[in-house]
Amino acid sequence: MDYLYILQQALIGIITIFWLYNIAISVCSLIKFKEKPLLTNKQHKFMAIIPAHNEEKVVKNLIESLKEQNYPKELLDIYVIADNCTDNTANIAKNAGAIVYERNDPEHKTKGYAMQWFLNKMQEQNAEYDALCVFDADNVVDKEFMNAMNKKLCQGEEVVQGYRDIKNPDDTWVTAGYALFYWTMHRFYHLARYNIGLSPLLNGTGFMVKYDLIKAEGWNTKTLTEDIEFSLINIAKGRRLGWATDAKVYDEQPLGFKQSWTQRTRWSVGHIQCFKYYLKDLAAGVVRNKKMMNVDGLLYLMGMPILVVTLSILVINLIIYIGDGMTLAGLIFNYAKYLIATFIMPPLTAILTLLLDKRPIKPMLKGILCYPLFLGSWILINIKALIKPNTTWEKIEHVRDIKVKET
Repeated sequence: MDYLYILQQALIGIITIFWLYNIAISVCSLIKFKEKPLLTNKQHKFMAIIPAHNEEKVVKNLIESLKEQNYPKELLDIYVIADNCTDNTANIAKNAGAIVYERNDPEHKTKGYAMQWFLNKMQEQNAEYDALCVFDADNVVDKEFMNAMNKKLCQGEEVVQGYRDIKNPDDTWVTAGYALFYWTMHRFYHLARYNIGLSPLLNGTGFMVKYDLIKAEGWNTKTLTEDIEFSLINIAKGRRLGWATDAKVYDEQPLGFKQSWTQRTRWSVGHIQCFKYYLKDLAAGVVRNKKMMNVDGLLYLMGMPILVVTLSILVINLIIYIGDGMTLAGLIFNYAKYLIATFIMPPLTAILTLLLDKRPIKPMLKGILCYPLFLGSWILINIKALIKPNTTWEKIEHVRDIKVKET
């Protein structure tokens, strides 16, 4: 049993270092730094890109919210990619004032493929823009979004994630779980890293990319999580991503557990794909750039391996107990440590986030109580993704007709 005990302690040491590092970074979300100085006062020309697959119920609200931006109308063009649509998305988008490109390729249906196709079209047309912003069709956008992103461009930022808020945080315990997760990640992961010169990550929607960067390097993603993939590609090259708390976009979350399971499974499989395709690039970036930002990006990919290490420790503990190398009290104590860290600390962190962000706690009580179930199910999803990764894209239905004024 001695070799098992040594292995157990080594694995515990790895996990402890990993989480102490992340906790230390999280504290930096409480530090306020001076904003970057403006390098120019230019009002840039943007394209808003909306990849949409059968989104006739929600796409009009997004287009209307973009048309209501407090930003010069002539400097914002709204494009909808009607991607393999079999409904009225294209006509509704046209009637709402968007420029619509219809794409039909049943073999390649993900957002990443739609983005590649559309941006290649823009290149062929020699389109002249300063930057692009990407939205999901179910979003609505705060009227100051474009001003906030323009400011980031004026500060020299090239890739910036906006603040992804939630349209329907208190609809069900599932939407509340998403809301608590995103709000916590925004503050303790993205903002914390941005504050100290590390890199946040793109978060699926509501992000901005300088168009010169796309013209030079293209949009070449191949995983089910094109946002994280694009982030890691840039971090590996030594490019720090930006964060814009005041560029708010409101996103609709799945109401039911089945849809949530499907969506989060796709994210987990995408994470595994990113590990497979970009671990080597990120490690090379650490050596080449010698920046802590690159180390931090590499550590992000360690989330899934850390889960495997944690599960291994639990199995080793049980083997040591069966072999009379541990008392029952010791086994229970060891298991309790991980249960508390997994199921008790996150709800407390979520409450802290609500307090720091000055959000009301009462409407989220159901979500807080069910948050351990939401996160616990994610552990099962990750295990399933490791054992049997399903790389088929499945659409998440968006049904709530929520306008920007109702967020």
